[in-house]
Amino acid sequence: MKPGAFLSRPLDARSPVPQGFATFVASAGIRNHARDIAVVHADAPCAVAGVYTRSHFAGAAVRASRTQLAKGSARALLVISKNANVATGVQGEADLDVLLETLSQQLSISRDDIQTAATGVIGKRLPVGRIAACLAQTRERLSRPPDFLSFAEAIMTTDTTRKAVAMRVGKSVLVGIAKGVGMIEPDMATLLVYFFTDARIPQPALQSMLTQVADRTFNCITIDSDTSTSDSCVAFSSGLAGPVETNAFADALLDVASHLAMLVLRDGEGVTKVFTTIVEHAESDAVARAVAKSIANSPLVKTAIHGADPNWGRVAMAIGKCDRKYQIDPQRTRISICGTCVYPAVIDEATLSALRGTMAAAEHIDIRVDLAAGHGRAEAWGCDLSPAYVALNSHYTT
Repeated sequence: MKPGAFLSRPLDARSPVPQGFATFVASAGIRNHARDIAVVHADAPCAVAGVYTRSHFAGAAVRASRTQLAKGSARALLVISKNANVATGVQGEADLDVLLETLSQQLSISRDDIQTAATGVIGKRLPVGRIAACLAQTRERLSRPPDFLSFAEAIMTTDTTRKAVAMRVGKSVLVGIAKGVGMIEPDMATLLVYFFTDARIPQPALQSMLTQVADRTFNCITIDSDTSTSDSCVAFSSGLAGPVETNAFADALLDVASHLAMLVLRDGEGVTKVFTTIVEHAESDAVARAVAKSIANSPLVKTAIHGADPNWGRVAMAIGKCDRKYQIDPQRTRISICGTCVYPAVIDEATLSALRGTMAAAEHIDIRVDLAAGHGRAEAWGCDLSPAYVALNSHYTT
């Protein structure tokens, strides 16, 4: 994945939006005065697909959404930001029930028609009264056409910018929105990511496409190797634009998801550089992915990237610590950084100096590993580790 290689474009006020949706955003003052409540309402039942975190500490919203997904359709989405409602026990579930019931009454739908998510600080109860008071205004304040830009802003926590893109697929429109800059090494899904389309896609096909796309994009990125308790990736299809060619929609979904994944990575907490790790000729794709993620997650590799230090020994270390059952032979392995072979070639100081300059000037750095063990290939996308990341996360709740 390379920046700038996407067909989808950043969402703006002139962008087309899919038919059949309305939005509502508000501030309940959960952490400050920023918007923290976001609702999307569908005029009619939508086909819905989703993948969610596999964390043992999955939040109440994730558990509720998993259950709702079994219905195969949904009429609304509720996202609460600045508070994850995680590790809040039975009371946290009861709090969510109150809010879902309030929203369902406002929209005249069943509470079983609502997908939901919450993101932010873990271990604190939701201010149910304030949130319910906001949701009580939903019916009279719904925006048509939908204001997805405001929705994207309302779901942010430590994000510095909205992440929303769109593209046309035949006569239909696909909009993708993401939130997340920290606690990011997705497992099964990612962060908070939402897709809205008016293309008519059967629910089983939508679920299959979403699962594959999440695995090829969001599951390949890592900022800090921490998997969130609230990861959710959900797609809604109103179908009002009619059917589209399946492969064309799958390609569009992959493009939009890849674009969002790169936006998330670039906005990562304290990030100044991003890098792609490409592992080729592994014994299998699974092994290639494991090696690529090991490199992308290594704090020593990440700090070397931050300092523009072509310290290939750290890459070798990250490869070497992988499962011993993998076919990894140091005598056959090749490592390149920014197109320069650094192992096993003997690199002189002049070449290293030039490589330092290349890395310092680049915003996006490539690390390529050839294991010479088969046909497996995978990519992982990572970022540097800077003092700003430590500063931000050492004071997150204070």
